[in-house]
Amino acid sequence: MLTKKQLDLLAFIHKRVQRDGVPPSFDEMKEALDLRSKSGIHRLITALEERGFIRRLAHRARAIEVVKLPESLGGPAGGFTPKVIDGDLPDAPAPANAQPVTTIEAVELPVMGQIAAGVPIEAINQRSHGVTVPQAMLTGSSPHYALEVKGDSMIDAGINNGDVVVIRETAVADDGDIVVALVEDHEATLKRFKRKGDAVALEAANPAYETRVFRADQVKVQGRLVGLIRTY
Repeated sequence: MLTKKQLDLLAFIHKRVQRDGVPPSFDEMKEALDLRSKSGIHRLITALEERGFIRRLAHRARAIEVVKLPESLGGPAGGFTPKVIDGDLPDAPAPANAQPVTTIEAVELPVMGQIAAGVPIEAINQRSHGVTVPQAMLTGSSPHYALEVKGDSMIDAGINNGDVVVIRETAVADDGDIVVALVEDHEATLKRFKRKGDAVALEAANPAYETRVFRADQVKVQGRLVGLIRTY
């Protein structure tokens, strides 16, 4: 049985992985659970891991895979496929009580060039190559495409330089979504989207980068992050 805090943290991690394709940062977990320090988050994560609900993935900063969910969160175990997928390394052994992951159909998406996770670069608009992703990573009926990340401004959201992000085409975004934003029709960047009155803030997930604020008419949402691929 899980404590309320353990259940709340598991629900938050599961929701963020389903929404963004990457787990939340420790700071985001701390804020969501209203804890004073990250040590409390570490204790909760260790407890969830010991009980077989999550697995920390080797060679990734703060990477977490939800292995199973309790009935109160939509269980039984293994009721979904995580959206963060491995590159060339073999998978770590799953806990003995974890359900096997069903093989799913793969599709090829166009990689439309590089997207800046740092200072915006010129807008991307042409296919460079293709990448194969699980069908389950795609959400809704809108077209999807992939971009190679350049820069480190989203590292606290688990997005590193060289990662490939999977984007669902959309022109709208909710506060907190990680989006591809076209700034003044010529610069593209990957940032967290926030509304501030009549303005739009594009927030980095790295304290070394400042939040950039624009008039709403200066920013066009080109898509929302739904998945991430990392190759080692």
